[in-house]
Amino acid sequence: MNPKTGPLSGMRVIELAHIMAGPVCGLMLADMGADVIKVEKPTGDDSRRFVPPAIGGEAAAYMMMNRNKRGISLNLKDQGAVEVLRKLLADADVVVENYRLGTMEKLGLSYEDLAAANPRLIYCEISGFGRTGPYAERGGFDLIAQGMSGLMSITGEGPGRPPVKVAAPISDINAGILGAMGVSAAYANMLQTGKGQKVDTSLFEAAIVQTYWQSAIAFATGVKPEPLGSAHPLNAPYQAFRTSDGWINIGAANQSNWLRFLEVISAPELDEDPQFNSNAARIQNLPALIEILNGYLVRDTTENWLARMEKAQLPAGRVNDILQMHKDAQANARDMIVEVDHPSVGTVKTIGHPVKFSRTPAKVDHAAPVLGQHSREVLAEIGYETEKIDALIRSKAVIAA
Repeated sequence: MNPKTGPLSGMRVIELAHIMAGPVCGLMLADMGADVIKVEKPTGDDSRRFVPPAIGGEAAAYMMMNRNKRGISLNLKDQGAVEVLRKLLADADVVVENYRLGTMEKLGLSYEDLAAANPRLIYCEISGFGRTGPYAERGGFDLIAQGMSGLMSITGEGPGRPPVKVAAPISDINAGILGAMGVSAAYANMLQTGKGQKVDTSLFEAAIVQTYWQSAIAFATGVKPEPLGSAHPLNAPYQAFRTSDGWINIGAANQSNWLRFLEVISAPELDEDPQFNSNAARIQNLPALIEILNGYLVRDTTENWLARMEKAQLPAGRVNDILQMHKDAQANARDMIVEVDHPSVGTVKTIGHPVKFSRTPAKVDHAAPVLGQHSREVLAEIGYETEKIDALIRSKAVIAA
């Protein structure tokens, strides 16, 4: 494995997490240079069975979420495996876990247990609803969090339609990012004070923070916001419009952009109409505005409109599908589509790290581990002799590739 170069180089993270939110946290930390050791059960992370699709027998979903990590497999029903984990945690900087409430306590691996031996430890818990409050014991799923946070009530084509989930598992992904942010902040504090702490976030909270604009409206008016399709609750026009051959997003919300937009579509008379001559008026009369603007925009192609809008310095962009995004020149220039070598599959593509550092660049340099790929390597690093490692593997306390 190549030496880590990112800003968190030197941090060791033990990831006791599965499927998505916890692994996203570990992925972010690993990209930024941390040595993330993923601990899996003998049957592996459940996302190993999220097939199809698979590439060379390996689940595409698992490979996406677990690149840049080393992997070991422990049977935590065996006391020998628990001792291995305890030894791993004894000098770790961070542990990330998303087990049900009480699981780590039953293993004798609660924050209080571990901090007594390792006071510098940062203990990150990512759960469905957080470790306090009336829902603390509930399991967490993205769909449930999206619904309970209010997100599904504001997502969809319009009022009166069925609730719609954001297609991406946004609460899972955002909870992982929030976890990585919390860990990084706690790590900075630990370097100053020598003391670790708990970091506690949840899918529920990760979904709630996506409602900033709509919550602001509700706080101010006492009225529940409704779904608006691709439109914006505070600015117009700011949404997707149909062209003759596809869809285009247009951000002509402030007055100067609105006037430039009218020049591009050759409709200056619309600014003289009291229904549309201010942002407040356009929001109030949005359905009529959309119908009028669609009538103009379907007259030409997406490519031609984009060229005109770029010339006018008007915010606009094509509505890409995922395959188009993968080929986008800017996405590739920013290293958001990268290739890594997998030990059994060969070269695979993955998504790059979204934060760029000038001095300590983040890097995606190796693929997700096969089950137990680094078990022997990691055990040797924490002091186990070859004979003891062999015994642990024979007893199936440890699984090795």
